[in-house]
Amino acid sequence: MTDKIDLKLFISLWNQMQRQKTPDVHFDIADWLEEAWRAEEETRLLLQAFRSCGKSTIVGLYAAWILYQRPACRILVLAADAMLARKMVRNVKRIIERHPFTAHLKPERADQWGADRFTIKRDKELRDPSMLAKGISSNITGSRADIIICDDVEVPKTCDTAQKRQDLRDRLGETAYVLVPGGTQLYVGTPHSWFTLYADVPRHEIGEETPFLDGFSRFTLPILDRHGNSAWPERFSEDDIAMMRRTSGPNKFTSQMMLVPVNIADGYLDAENLRFYDAPIIKDDALRALYIEDKRLVSASAWWDPAFGKRDGDASVLAILYTDEDGDYWLQHVEYIRITEEADICHSDDEATQQCRIVAALAKRFYLPSVCIEINGIGRFLPNILRREMAQQNIPCAVVEKVSSQAKDLRIMEAFDAVMAARALHVNAQVRSTPFLTEMQEWSPGQKGGHDDGLDAVAGALAAEPIRLKRYYTTGQQVWRKGRDMHEANSDFDV
Repeated sequence: MTDKIDLKLFISLWNQMQRQKTPDVHFDIADWLEEAWRAEEETRLLLQAFRSCGKSTIVGLYAAWILYQRPACRILVLAADAMLARKMVRNVKRIIERHPFTAHLKPERADQWGADRFTIKRDKELRDPSMLAKGISSNITGSRADIIICDDVEVPKTCDTAQKRQDLRDRLGETAYVLVPGGTQLYVGTPHSWFTLYADVPRHEIGEETPFLDGFSRFTLPILDRHGNSAWPERFSEDDIAMMRRTSGPNKFTSQMMLVPVNIADGYLDAENLRFYDAPIIKDDALRALYIEDKRLVSASAWWDPAFGKRDGDASVLAILYTDEDGDYWLQHVEYIRITEEADICHSDDEATQQCRIVAALAKRFYLPSVCIEINGIGRFLPNILRREMAQQNIPCAVVEKVSSQAKDLRIMEAFDAVMAARALHVNAQVRSTPFLTEMQEWSPGQKGGHDDGLDAVAGALAAEPIRLKRYYTTGQQVWRKGRDMHEANSDFDV
C-alpha cells in the first residue's frame, strides 16, 4: 500500500467541490470499505444500505479512489441491466476528470474514454480496461478483473419468479471465472425477495445448504438503528420515515429500508383491516363532483381482468375504485362477469361483445373516465370491441390497454400492503355479495388451484391510482393550490 490520502478525505474533497457536506453514514461506509481494502484478506464484501442512502455514489468514489491508489487495477461493474452499470462507469469517469488527485489519470486518446469502459494512464499494458460496465445477462466470458462490483443485480425484474432467481444465481456464478486469484468481489444492494441473494441464513425451501454469499464480510445500514433513531437525520426526519412507511407499506419498508427480507407468505391479507360502508355514488351537477357519503371523490380507476369460456375456471372481473380528497380508497363495485348458456342462446352476439357491453354499461353507471384492460393473452383483442360499445352507447370513457409483467403474488401484495396497513380501503356492501372477500381470506402466495381473480382486478385498480396525502389545515394557514388568492395586474401598457 502507498501513503496516499485515505478514502474519507478523498470523498470529502470531492463533496466540497460539489458544494455539499458528507454525512456520517457515508463516512461509516467509507471506513468499512477502506478497512477491508487495506486488510487485503477481506476480499468478499456485501454492502447493504437503505434505499436513497447514496451507496452507489460512495461505491463510485471508492472505485475512483482504488484507481488512484493502484492505476493497474481492473474493475468490472455488473448490474441488473447494462444501463445501470454504465451509470456508475460514467460517474467514475467524471470523478477522475475533476478530482484534484485523479485528473492526471485521464488518458490522452479519446478511444480510451468510452461510455461503458475506459482505460486510465497506467504503466502496465493490459488487455482489459480499467473499468468496464456489463449487464448481468451480458457475456463476460474472456474478461478478467481484479475487482468485481455487483451493483443492484437483484431487482424485481431479476428475482420475482423462482426461475429468474435461479438464473441470477447461475449468472453470478460465472464471475468466479472472471475474478483473478485474490481479487475482490463487492455486492451492493437491498433485498427484494424472501429468497434474496443477501440472506444471512440458507433458504432450505430452494435447496440451499449455505447462504449464497456465505463467508462474505457484511456491512448493513438500515434507516433506523436499534433505538429507532434515523441513520441520516439531516435528510430523513422521523416524519419523513413515518410517511415513507405509510406510503410504501410495512413489507416493502421492512425489506428496502430496514434490510430485513420479507416472506410474503407471512403477510396474508387481513380482511379485518377493511372498512365497510353502504352508500351509492352521488353526483352533484351544480358542483360537477361525485361524492360517497360526505367525501368528495377526486379520481377513479377501473381495472378489467378478462376471461372467457371457463365456467369453473378463471373469472372475468371488473373492479371500480375511487379516491377521495383525504387519500382514502373506496371500492365501490366488483363485477364478476358471467355469460350464462341461456344468455348465449338468446343473444346472437359473441361472448366478447356481451362482456364488453356489460363493462360499458357499468362505465356509464359509475361515471368512469377510463377503463384499463389487462391485455395479456386473450384480452389483446378486447380494447377495440369495448371502444365500439362505448361509442354505440355514447359513453365518454377512454379504454386503456395494460400489460402485466410482474408476478401476480407480488402484484397483489404490493397493491394491498400499504393501503390495508393504513386501514384506508373502504369496501361497499355490494362487494360482500361477491367472491372477493372469500378470495382475500383464503389467499396464499404461490397457491395452485385457488381463485384470486377478484384480488388481481382490485390490485390493478389500486396500482392505477396515485398515492395521495391527507390534507391538514390550520387557521390562517396558506393554501398551496394556485389561484386561491385574487391578484390585480396592471394592464395599462402599450404593445
